[in-house]
Amino acid sequence: MAIRQLLNLARRSRKGTPSRSGNHFSTSSVAVAATGTEALSPSAPPPTAMIYDRLAESVKNKLHRLENPDSRFLQYNSPHPVLMDHTPILAAPVTRVTTLPNGLRVATESNLAARTASVGVFIDSGSRFETEETNGTAHFLEHMIFKGTERRTARELEEEIENMGGHLNAYTSREQTTFYAKVLDRDIHRALDILADIIQNSKFDENRIDRERDVILREMEEVIVASGPVKHEDFVGEVQKLFTNLSTNPTTASDLIAKGPSVFTGSEVRMIDDDIPLAQFAVAFEGASWTDPDSIALMVMQTMLGSWNKNAGGGKHMGSELAQRISINEIAENMMAFNTNYKDTGLFGVYASAKPDCLDDLAYSIMYELSKLCYRVSEADVTRARNQLKSSLMLHIDGTSPVAEDIGRQLLTYGRRIPFSELFARIDAVDSSTVKRVANRFIFDRDVAISAVGPIQNLPDYNWFRRRTYWLRY
Repeated sequence: MAIRQLLNLARRSRKGTPSRSGNHFSTSSVAVAATGTEALSPSAPPPTAMIYDRLAESVKNKLHRLENPDSRFLQYNSPHPVLMDHTPILAAPVTRVTTLPNGLRVATESNLAARTASVGVFIDSGSRFETEETNGTAHFLEHMIFKGTERRTARELEEEIENMGGHLNAYTSREQTTFYAKVLDRDIHRALDILADIIQNSKFDENRIDRERDVILREMEEVIVASGPVKHEDFVGEVQKLFTNLSTNPTTASDLIAKGPSVFTGSEVRMIDDDIPLAQFAVAFEGASWTDPDSIALMVMQTMLGSWNKNAGGGKHMGSELAQRISINEIAENMMAFNTNYKDTGLFGVYASAKPDCLDDLAYSIMYELSKLCYRVSEADVTRARNQLKSSLMLHIDGTSPVAEDIGRQLLTYGRRIPFSELFARIDAVDSSTVKRVANRFIFDRDVAISAVGPIQNLPDYNWFRRRTYWLRY
């Protein structure tokens, strides 16, 4: 019956179409008949698609689109991280260092194209070296040292630096104290003279203050740094003339550290204050010292964890995995990973602030991402972190003051200025296996230090944090 219907359809089409040739119609009839034969042959029923099969196919299609993105989005850049080459911008001026007979080191980095210069005195002494009797002396001297000298009163000191259009300031850290001035290129000598005067001839009225000053001065190991349009030989000659009243006590910061080395202890400090709207806390592991071979890897790990602020621009899918997890779930106001180095130890961890009802979720996210560095690290994340770290280091030295600060810090910590080509080569040597090895050294099943302040009743206890420094995997 079906064949008869198909033949009738063929005859009708033959009648409605002008004849071209007999062969043509016979061929058409055979083709139609063949088609009818195929239609009559039995076919297998379509397979029943299970829901899991459909889900798997959906995931497979999404992965395919991720691995093969639309070419329209690749017109200018690629979403896949590729290691960047910073060689063309590494042609930085050479840092020259001269050690004077009294042990004072003078370092300069000349940039004749600059119209401003920064001069700084970097002292290898900070609040770390204070005792119970001298507690607060370093910070106290930072403020008191600008109160006048034997040659200049406090008013004259302020007027002189302001009339030059310069900037004079100081800061104190755990291991370093810095006094610096930023002036025009023609006032380098005057700025150096002011720094030498306030450091060597500061005038204090009370004898007790003088005694505390001597405690800091005898622990000094100084570095004089200049960055900008400065000639090294001329600058060294001026330093020799001006800095003649320094302490000859051989005690150094390294000697003091050897007598009282630091010991990291797992502990926590909590201060409950319900009047503060946000809870703030930090989780830290013992980190690496400045000269530790793994300090560079910790810098890469810090960049991998990243930072995030609720008020910053960008979407919720930007930044590190920790930042994305926090922003998508809206469980924090801000977050920042930190890596602090000292001469013999360091601190590595994460700081965050959040509303009180989000503390448990935020703590879980932080500890999960920290512990994950020990187990699962992708090369794409490491490559992205290396690029970001190198760019950050280059942007950090944009100006004479950051350059002077970088030179002074490296001379006090490393004993030399590390060229950027060497530093970048060490950063590029860090891969996913290096990150996992270093994370297992500093994070896996290690004690933590916790500090928290504010409405922190919902923050998990110390044992909860300690338990999540590793995963139970079977």
